[in-house]
Amino acid sequence: MGSEQTWFSWAHCQDSESPGPDREREKRWAELFDQLDLNKDGRIDILELQTGLAGRGLSSGSVERIVESGDTNHDGVLDFEEFTEYLRTNEKQLKLMFSSLDKNNDGEIDAAEIQLSLRSIGVNISVEDANRILLSMDKDGTRTIDWNEWRDYFLFNSLNNMEDVARYWKHSLILDIGEQLTVPDEFSEEEKKSGYVWRQLMAGAMAGSVSRTGTAPLDRLKVFRQVHGSTHFKGNVLSSFRYMVKEGGVQSLWRGNGINVLKIAPETAIKFTAYEQIKNVMRGGNETTNLRVHERFVAGSLAGAVAQTAIYPMEVLKTRLTLRKTGQYSGIADCAKQIIQREGVTAFYKGYIPNLLGIVPYAGIDLAVYETLKFAWLNRNRGLDPGVMVLVGCGAVSSTCGQLASYPLALIRTRMQAQATEKGAPKPSMLKLFHSIVTQEGVAGLYRGISPNLLKVIPAVSMSYVVYEYTRIVLGVDIEGRKRKKGKKKDG
Repeated sequence: MGSEQTWFSWAHCQDSESPGPDREREKRWAELFDQLDLNKDGRIDILELQTGLAGRGLSSGSVERIVESGDTNHDGVLDFEEFTEYLRTNEKQLKLMFSSLDKNNDGEIDAAEIQLSLRSIGVNISVEDANRILLSMDKDGTRTIDWNEWRDYFLFNSLNNMEDVARYWKHSLILDIGEQLTVPDEFSEEEKKSGYVWRQLMAGAMAGSVSRTGTAPLDRLKVFRQVHGSTHFKGNVLSSFRYMVKEGGVQSLWRGNGINVLKIAPETAIKFTAYEQIKNVMRGGNETTNLRVHERFVAGSLAGAVAQTAIYPMEVLKTRLTLRKTGQYSGIADCAKQIIQREGVTAFYKGYIPNLLGIVPYAGIDLAVYETLKFAWLNRNRGLDPGVMVLVGCGAVSSTCGQLASYPLALIRTRMQAQATEKGAPKPSMLKLFHSIVTQEGVAGLYRGISPNLLKVIPAVSMSYVVYEYTRIVLGVDIEGRKRKKGKKKDG
């Protein structure tokens, strides 16, 4: 918190230009250098920079890039001359960017100018989104961004073009907490052409694989409680785990995880492709038309429905494999074969209707809560970038709210998926099953298994975020979305 206050006291001094602006600027830079030089050795290393700029939401990749850009003698640290030269060069670039955004040359950037500039590179945002961006930078509450606010906000971020600005504002993240019903992210045409989108989706798939595997025991417990209610599991989470381990050993806790991980890639790819096509239809072929939040929700829900329809047989297989007893199936293929022989092909779409109905409350509430939390944070923290961890927190809370709203439908879906009936035998409908649960178990019966489901949110989000960030670094894209440039180290 101290570093944040130090930064703002320095930035505030920058707002008033003195008669000798160059001398005043050099003086402020010297003060900032002294504040960042924690051990007072006349040099700033990466750790000192990370500590001093902690309140600005910069990733480790951004801090490394600052040192790489300014370190002219390649000794891994910045001395005062290198530090001031970096700031001087960056400020010149920021001035050019500011001038290009300020279309009417009034010395201020408004929401319409932000919207117009992003549209020029294929990023179509609504007026509401443009105002949110403006709010994150507007420290004096004028609903516009002047040069001082622009400079202070981006001083430690190298921006070369509008694509860099767009990616910085967007902070795209794909977090996987076991359900893929969220509305897909927005990408510019440049990002699609460059392959950035698929690198990001790949990073998201890797993160989802690790987080699902790490929380698979809790997911299996959730499914067991959803299907069997209180008949098998009357105790707490620990006693339930003991029951499963006793039946099939420790490895049984991961039953069904293989296919749960396998379905991530096709579901992500289908949903993203469908989302882009549905957006084009809604725009009427006009790429400059902006989709508002409720339109994004509709497009996202429809894309989710398309993806779920395509991979739904894998959902049924996942439920059956998760619930299987020792020796019941030899693998995924054997499970599919037995289902076809005993129940017919239609069994692969058991629970399909409640699954589709669950998409609407989940995606709608997830998107609404996420936007509300982010906007509330920006209102309370004017002129601050939310940073990655704030967005991760908003994503975790919004996804949890979405799950709570759609949970009864998810429970009915799982019970219908788990029902093994003979070919031609009558299948209980969704409404009959709903009535049966409420009659026999009460309203609480619709929330069986909710506790392990909530318990897995924090570890799933944590694992997903860590793996996601490192995978993006390996793929050559850091958390701000820019391609990392590996500087050649020279012996100094």
